[in-house]
Amino acid sequence: MVKMCSFNKLMAILVVAMLASFEGSRAFTFCNMSGDVLTDCKPSVMKPNPSDPTAECCKDLSTADLDCLCSYKTSPLLPGLGIDPPLAMGLPAKCGLTPPANC
Repeated sequence: MVKMCSFNKLMAILVVAMLASFEGSRAFTFCNMSGDVLTDCKPSVMKPNPSDPTAECCKDLSTADLDCLCSYKTSPLLPGLGIDPPLAMGLPAKCGLTPPANC
């Protein structure tokens, strides 16, 4: 169990490092969202004072693969990026989108 937890943390660190290397790159996509979309929506999914999603965030989120996003709800990846998973899972509803049933 300890080895798996360490492995998950290592993977999260590697993914964060990889994402950081793509900072500002329009070629980077995650769950059918560009790095710009992630930047537009990030203030809405960060504690302690998340903001309401912007129209641009919601527009871009409407093309995201919500099932893909949902698959990260228990992953250490989101907290490693400073994203609060419950806030992230609630973002589609705040944008008037129907989240996946199992999310």
